[in-house]
Amino acid sequence: MTNYAGIAEELCTLNNAAILLQSIPYDGTSTWGKGADRGFEAFLDASENMELYDIETRSEVYHKGVHILPAITEDDSAEAMFHAVYEKTRELLDSAGKFLTFFGGEHSVSIGIIKAFYERHENMSVLQLDAHADLRPHYHGTPYNHACALYDASKHANLIQVGIRSMDIEEEDHMDRTKVYFAEDMYGQTDWMDASIAQMTDDVYITIDLDVFDGSIMPSTGTPEPGGIDWNTMIRYLRKVFDQKNVVGFDIVELAPIDGFKAPQFLAAKLYYKMLSYKFLNA
Repeated sequence: MTNYAGIAEELCTLNNAAILLQSIPYDGTSTWGKGADRGFEAFLDASENMELYDIETRSEVYHKGVHILPAITEDDSAEAMFHAVYEKTRELLDSAGKFLTFFGGEHSVSIGIIKAFYERHENMSVLQLDAHADLRPHYHGTPYNHACALYDASKHANLIQVGIRSMDIEEEDHMDRTKVYFAEDMYGQTDWMDASIAQMTDDVYITIDLDVFDGSIMPSTGTPEPGGIDWNTMIRYLRKVFDQKNVVGFDIVELAPIDGFKAPQFLAAKLYYKMLSYKFLNA
């Protein structure tokens, strides 16, 4: 198995690594652009070509060690994938002292992850960074569709939605607009950062659909939307979240590589590394 970012073998063993990286290359419910099942390999390739000194934090978080777990490859049905991810995440949450990270696949993989986390962490918040509300109770005959990715979380956790700019009218019934930060209201503003963080409880799980970024810098998603967040705004916001809250885990989903165009997967690789750098800055 390829080591994360080409780091030394001794940093990648299960016993030595402080960080676990679980890939879930599932793309079974995507309804437009396909390819998220190839995202993890593209992410790993970009990570191996990334500088490992983070200028902003003046740190090299890779020394904490990252162990790549065997992929979850259940694909009989969306429901079967949900149960496989849920049970595996529950198992991983028993890994004392390990920080859990996940890489999709499309956004339906997050349903089981988040359920396992909110059952373990009482009064947990979920920070959803996404172009789409993903609050449908069912879509195309299943509650485990990517369009339903945050519905369950909206009923069982403190859901904060940031960057939203596409939704169906039926999702209004399941949305708390006081905790939704629409992209059109965020543009050119910064007050949404502190306002959204103030609504979070101490423990926060972060789920990032890469289409939260503007399509000009992240076209490699199943459903890219115009008007998204730029890179510097995103990392400034994430730094604030990690500084002020206890981030208990995170996932990054919906990277669908475009052949011959490597910039988007490099963004995903840098984003993942930035988030680790923030998490372990004072650890």
